[in-house]
Formats: sequence, structure tokens, C-alpha cells
Amino acid sequence: MTTAKEEIELEEDFVAEDSEESEAPAEAAKTNLTKRRIIDNYLEERRLQKQLSDYDFDL
Repeated sequence: MTTAKEEIELEEDFVAEDSEESEAPAEAAKTNLTKRRIIDNYLEERRLQKQLSDYDFDL
């Protein structure tokens, strides 16, 4: 039973280290997501402007 408790303590330490390191990638992912949304919005605006310019108003 002593070894089982030691294993649990090791697992808890490992999880604590992992949670500290996961903060940096979360910030990077948030930045990347923000950049991607900006690009998507820009492309959508260009697509809509092209559709508007190609639209035949003489219907």
C-alpha cells in the first residue's frame, strides 16, 4: 500500500507541472485564433465586396 501512495504523489506532481506549462500554449492558441478571425473577416469582406461589384443592378 505504501507504493500505491507514492505513485499517487508522483502523478499529482506530474499533473501540477503539466498545468503550469499549459498556460503558455493557451495564450499562443488564443493569439493564433484572434489572428485567424481577423484574416477570416478580411477575406469575407473582400468576398462580399466582389459580389457587390459583380451584381447586376439593372434587373
